[in-house]
Amino acid sequence: MDAVSPVPSAAIEVVALTKRYAAGTPAAVDRIDLRIASGSYCCLLGPSGCGKSTTLRMIAGHESVSGGDILLDNRNITDLPAAARGTAMMFQSFALFPHLSAVDNVAFSLKMKGVARAERRRRATDLLERVAMGHLAERKPGELSGGQQQRVALARALITEPRVLLLDEPLSALDPFLRIQMRAELRRWQKTLGLTFIHVTHSQEEAMALADTMVVMNHGLIEQVGSSHRVYNHPASEFVARFMGGHNVFDTPAGPVAVRNDHMQIAPEAEGGAGVAARITDVEYQGTYVLIGLEQEGVEKARQAVSVLLGEAAFLARPWTPGERVRLSWAEADVRVLGPGVQRPAERAPAPASTLRDDTAAIAAFSA
Repeated sequence: MDAVSPVPSAAIEVVALTKRYAAGTPAAVDRIDLRIASGSYCCLLGPSGCGKSTTLRMIAGHESVSGGDILLDNRNITDLPAAARGTAMMFQSFALFPHLSAVDNVAFSLKMKGVARAERRRRATDLLERVAMGHLAERKPGELSGGQQQRVALARALITEPRVLLLDEPLSALDPFLRIQMRAELRRWQKTLGLTFIHVTHSQEEAMALADTMVVMNHGLIEQVGSSHRVYNHPASEFVARFMGGHNVFDTPAGPVAVRNDHMQIAPEAEGGAGVAARITDVEYQGTYVLIGLEQEGVEKARQAVSVLLGEAAFLARPWTPGERVRLSWAEADVRVLGPGVQRPAERAPAPASTLRDDTAAIAAFSA
């Protein structure tokens, strides 16, 4: 991709941000506080219904705010229309107009602003060249691959010269191979442009690959904020440890602890010794490693499932089979003590009701 002149970036801060769709119901987003550093790549991560997409839409101005504030470089944009915020949004479906060529899709927002045809097409063509799509400028979306459509959607978002780019699960519609390729391109574009990217995803792998800052959400609240390395290696709560995967959670007299499954030791039960009694339930060969699923004995059902990750060589040296009874152990240095997590929404006072902001024209002009 050709060099791109960096655009002045911005920090986003949300203060007590709340979204409630109806009075007396749990908040979709419940008074969250978050600061996203200028020029960083931030991923909002969590299961379906956790509030991550609602948070993104409120920042974009496509969803009304029930309470709290949104600041862009200390400028309060909470009540501004989408077109006046300095943000642009890429949607999960790319939302390209099927009857328009790639260049006309990119130029659409400038057309809505009244920019002359020659000028808007010149600027759109320049952006398509920058994302290696200039040679396909006259093709319509149906004539483009998923990756090519994503590049057109990116160019369309960038033509508005946003301070912050918002991405709502932009890779979920792509096949696995292309998804890996395109996330590398997204990261490269973010670094080249110097923009602040805020990316919503439900994929732990995607977030860890992309994020400078990872924000794990649950039930409209933020469970943990930190670097990918910090969140994965030092989960703040049982929810984070289980959601991020790769961890086993055990109850101890001091409370729950987490141990990464690649830090577990496994030995036949007949050998005796200290450890957690378990039975192997399944063995999955994954190429460079083998994932062994087990059930703990003598614990409640919700706590039974655990796993051990073995390198291929270690597994081939001592194969394990379903049904074997084993003992699991770990080094004290690998134990992570888990906190209680954040307060649940039901324990919080209700926020005022709100309605969906009517920004149809702005969305069509800047994010269609």
